[in-house]
Amino acid sequence: MTERTWMLYGANGYTGELIAEEARRRGMTPVLAGRRAEAIRPIAERLGLPWRAFPVDTPEAVVQGMHGVAVMLLAAGPFTVTSAPVVEACLRTGTHYLDITGEIPVFEACHRRDAEARARGCVVLPGVGFDVVPSDCLAASLAQALPGATHLELAFSSSGGFSKGTAKTVVQNLSEGGAIRRDGVITSVPMGWRSKRIPFADHPRTAMSIPWGDVSTAFHSTGIPNIVVYMATPRRMVQGAKLVAHVTPVLALSPVKELLKRVIDKAVKGPDEQTRRTARAQLWGRVEDASGRSVEGTLTTPEGYQLTVLTAVEAVARVLKGNVKPGALTPSKAFGAGFITEFAGCELRIHPVGARA
Repeated sequence: MTERTWMLYGANGYTGELIAEEARRRGMTPVLAGRRAEAIRPIAERLGLPWRAFPVDTPEAVVQGMHGVAVMLLAAGPFTVTSAPVVEACLRTGTHYLDITGEIPVFEACHRRDAEARARGCVVLPGVGFDVVPSDCLAASLAQALPGATHLELAFSSSGGFSKGTAKTVVQNLSEGGAIRRDGVITSVPMGWRSKRIPFADHPRTAMSIPWGDVSTAFHSTGIPNIVVYMATPRRMVQGAKLVAHVTPVLALSPVKELLKRVIDKAVKGPDEQTRRTARAQLWGRVEDASGRSVEGTLTTPEGYQLTVLTAVEAVARVLKGNVKPGALTPSKAFGAGFITEFAGCELRIHPVGARA
């Protein structure tokens, strides 16, 4: 193995396999890895790439499995389970860590290890996919346009659908309810705590507040202490989300979660190639300062999984070049607020409220 070798763990998952294909298309040769040899080997052989199979249950198993690797890209969830032992292994061995999570606890856990990462010369960079590259870059761009902002709202709309892994993560976290950041502190709120009409670039949509990763990451990127994130949702689903709050104890039961995951295994496949190629995602954001001044922004991108493939592979390439400073970072901190605009099909616009171009 050379010092530029990197590993993609979870290459047999929906998103992982797409990332492996894009990396190969770009001439990169990652080591594909996962829990089961019978799942990884066929993909590696099809792409002509090396592979390994090992568990990520403990840091010791990960250290042994990723021997000789300079960068680890984790694409196997739920990340609330898989991330901690992999981060620990990376810090022990001086390996750079990236993942495609969107889970608030994972972001917060990674940022708690910032000092250790800097001391060991490691980049710890969670969220290099649709969760949360576009929204993080939008948040950072808005903060630059209005220094001293105290409030940030973000929203997104994506029509592409979900993979099995994403759907299972949602099920895993349903019982946790919603989350916002209030006065710098992540605060629990009921699911669907707030709804509003969002003026996306193409047309307005109803959206409800959700516990999206930017509740964590946007604070680390901008320092803005009050953050709410919304997802465009049909009105009937907004009402349904509020009903979920009444059955939260039931959703926390392991048998209920396992039943829902079995349903997902049978019913969810993820967006097909045509959808990934043609669907678009819309993002919106707004910042406001203590005097009432405000700035809005919109961002249009390719479909979420398609964008994840592009941003994740590019993030790995840049970390491999050694141009990213060590520490626990967000995408905009690692690559700049304009990172998202470097990808084809991404259009970012920032403007004073009421002055949309």
